Amino acid sequence: MKRSSFIKKTVISTAGLFITKNLIRPMQGQVYGQNGMTYQLNTNWGNLNPDQTPVNDCHEMIQDGKGRILLLTNETKNNVIVYNKSGRLIESWGNEFPGAHGLTVQHNGKEDFLFITDTNRHQVYKTTITGKILLTIDPPADVLAYEKKEAFVPTETTVLANGDFYIADGYGAQHILHYDERGKLKNVFGGRGAGDEHLDNAHGICVDYRNKKTTLIITDRTRNAFKRFSMDGKLLEVIHLPGACVCRPVIKGDYLYAAVLRSPNLDTVNSGFVTILDKDNKVVSNLGGSAPVYENDVLQPMSQKEKIFIHPHDVCVDDEGSIYVAQWASGKVYPYKFTKV
Repeated sequence: MKRSSFIKKTVISTAGLFITKNLIRPMQGQVYGQNGMTYQLNTNWGNLNPDQTPVNDCHEMIQDGKGRILLLTNETKNNVIVYNKSGRLIESWGNEFPGAHGLTVQHNGKEDFLFITDTNRHQVYKTTITGKILLTIDPPADVLAYEKKEAFVPTETTVLANGDFYIADGYGAQHILHYDERGKLKNVFGGRGAGDEHLDNAHGICVDYRNKKTTLIITDRTRNAFKRFSMDGKLLEVIHLPGACVCRPVIKGDYLYAAVLRSPNLDTVNSGFVTILDKDNKVVSNLGGSAPVYENDVLQPMSQKEKIFIHPHDVCVDDEGSIYVAQWASGKVYPYKFTKV
């Protein structure tokens, strides 16, 4: 679903949103998940004083090299909120990203850098860990699809060890754009279309190092799938996830984690969960969702089971295996934390 259409439907049901929000009362300390991938919920983990450190949409989260948890929000009083793992506020910064959406960290062994996408400003930024802008990527005018800057609505990035990075244009023309570390465009693939090699709501992207051959995993959210591509843009595999409009893929260890914004054809306000896949691309656990069921090696449609989330938008998995969940259009809810049990 296009973001504009989704927003329109959400606005129409504004009253329902607040009613639903009041009905959702996640049980503090409750354990969720299946198949040994179970987690205890803490809904108070990220709560702050909204008058001093407000959030609007909590879009994405990462852990930096110091072990801190960074949250990106499109609240321009403080676009980036920095927590310790206990949920205590360390600092906040940023007021120049009204469309703050994607947050990726680049570790180079000495210092961390951030990549931030802004869907309102139609740009991508590389910054220091404290927010100083080092590089700005504008719409690539030499690509036909981006003759008008409004066609470039980047949602996510992923970064390689050599500094190259990829941008997923998930709310725009649906291309994946490969740049070198200086911001020179090297390759373009994907784009909107009917074939499997094309994308529809290419919301997220990550590099997968788990197998001998390094590949890209890219979200095809409208089609309820992740797609594996070679580093030069050749489609290798479609990972079907029926019932799951997945956001960005996040890999930690042998597992892939993702927030499921909603299920298709269900209540758009309240049908999300978090899904976890193993290195063979099998769903092993759903937090707040139905237990995964395979029949003849085919995954059956999944759906929300427990009313934990409204619009889960991203997950961050820390160095201890805990999961942090950011939610979009959720009544300005701060992130939740799930601790493995």
